[in-house]
Amino acid sequence: MNNSINTYLSEIGWREFSYSLLYYSEDLSNKPINPKFKKFPWRNSKKDFTIWTKGETGIPLVDAAMKQIYEEGWMHNRLRMVVGSFLVKNLLLNWTLGENYFHKSLLDYDEASNAAGWQWIAGCGADAAPYFRVFNPVTQSEKFDKKGIYIKKYIPELIHLDQKFIHCPWEAPNSVLLDAGIKLGETYPSPIVDLKVSRLKALEAFNTLKS
Repeated sequence: MNNSINTYLSEIGWREFSYSLLYYSEDLSNKPINPKFKKFPWRNSKKDFTIWTKGETGIPLVDAAMKQIYEEGWMHNRLRMVVGSFLVKNLLLNWTLGENYFHKSLLDYDEASNAAGWQWIAGCGADAAPYFRVFNPVTQSEKFDKKGIYIKKYIPELIHLDQKFIHCPWEAPNSVLLDAGIKLGETYPSPIVDLKVSRLKALEAFNTLKS
């Protein structure tokens, strides 16, 4: 059996697993399966949530994906994990906000798979990602879109930026940004958070669940 068939069957299995969770859960889209998460110290920031939905976080891969879902009502599953991880772990905003936004935005919305996926990202589901797993949108972008083709499609402001910095424009020298017609904070946002610092804050917050 080739890999594509195995992958397809695996996805069918995940779909059926999600529907079993939906059936046996009280409210899969709003209540964490792991009861410890009922006391998780989520931040409350409508401003940051709005920035995330508009694709103005200053993190190119996240912004491109959020612009795609707004424009087309769809994004690749890996991108759903990346933007979900950013919302939950870098911004420390409640996963239910993302689940509800996807519910309103996705043309292929599936009640079971969407809710189960968000609980997996947040670490509160039946088969959740480890709390210490935080998707790094820069390394994900460099790995799967080395030339930044996807980013440039949805964020034309960055189309002239050197490939070396297309995934992380805040690291580019001012001269490189100027040559590309970019001024951070004006033509393209500065990062809403520091990826490393926010990751550490997330780990600290998730560690409180152990007590």
